[in-house]
Amino acid sequence: MTRVKRGTTSAKRRRNVLAQVKGYRFGRSKKEIEAGVAIAHAGQHAFAHRKDKKNVFRRLWTVKMNAALRPLGFSYSKFINALKLNNIILDRKILALLAEKHPETFANVVNEVK
Repeated sequence: MTRVKRGTTSAKRRRNVLAQVKGYRFGRSKKEIEAGVAIAHAGQHAFAHRKDKKNVFRRLWTVKMNAALRPLGFSYSKFINALKLNNIILDRKILALLAEKHPETFANVVNEVK
């Protein structure tokens, strides 16, 4: 039988792990075991923060709409309630975009609700 050297697979795995932690500080970017732990923790945070990002954007949409509604004589909560009562189906993301980029269109929507 021919001789098989086994270093290539381990080296590839090590290179892959250390490539993923490039830019990390101290031993986390140099030592294989610490790097593996760092990758696992980073993955947990990434998962949780993907969920959190949705809440952050919803809060941002609320603030943008409320800022645009106040000069028009509405509060955010009363506006959302009026939308539901009038069966106007526009989601908060679109309303916030209108409030920020197209205030005249947003004012038309508000007048429709009044």
